[in-house]
Amino acid sequence: QVHVVESGGGLVQPGGSLRLSCSFFGSSFSMYVVAWYRQAPGKQRELVADIATGGSTNYAGSVKGRSTISRDNAKNTVYLQMNNLKPEDTAVYYCNAVRFPVNAWGQGTQVTVSS
Repeated sequence: QVHVVESGGGLVQPGGSLRLSCSFFGSSFSMYVVAWYRQAPGKQRELVADIATGGSTNYAGSVKGRSTISRDNAKNTVYLQMNNLKPEDTAVYYCNAVRFPVNAWGQGTQVTVSS
């Protein structure tokens, strides 16, 4: 059974950086598309970035240029490096791993950007 676990969230000042990790538990990790989503209080969950099996990436406009998603198939892990964080980046960040018919979500990790 596939599951994913997020880590790396926390409290950071505006302009700071964080690296989130998504650890994958299961088999055939390299065949999964993995994405990071976020949900701020009172708002809908939104896509932050995703990475395909071949390594191609996609970013939301709000984080493009400030964030980098990457994967290490040897470690079954996807990372989201976020720089120049802004208060509007405050949200719970979720990892999602998809390979039909599996669609696995983690419990989320809180990111708070505040001075």
